[in-house]
Amino acid sequence: MGIREEVYFEGGPHIGDLIINILIGLTVVGIPLTVGAIVRALWLRFRITDRRVSVTGGWMGRDRSDVIYSEIVKIVKVPRGIGLWGDMVLTLRDGSRLELRAVPKFREVYDYITERVTAKNPNFNAAAKKRRGDGVMG
Repeated sequence: MGIREEVYFEGGPHIGDLIINILIGLTVVGIPLTVGAIVRALWLRFRITDRRVSVTGGWMGRDRSDVIYSEIVKIVKVPRGIGLWGDMVLTLRDGSRLELRAVPKFREVYDYITERVTAKNPNFNAAAKKRRGDGVMG
């Protein structure tokens, strides 16, 4: 019997990412972007709970990354698709990064993760203040 987790968000990338990249794929230059979007649509899954962030992806969905909130020291978000979805990068204590691409409702997900990280990691507040002070929007 495992520890109970309350799931906030579970699902795949935003469908708009696939649609836009298929349209771009009509050009020869856009074919690699289209292949990437199709792979994401088929095998990328996010699971965000009150304890951790899990990303399952890679070829045939064989790669899985789990990050607990106390390991996160910085979060950067970038809107995509006229703000309907976005990308996020979670920087961990050891300097590694976890990318979340084409996250639906990314603003709400960002706020949820930030709230959990602030409660679990006292170093996060210093990183957030530093980020605001250097003029970088995030």
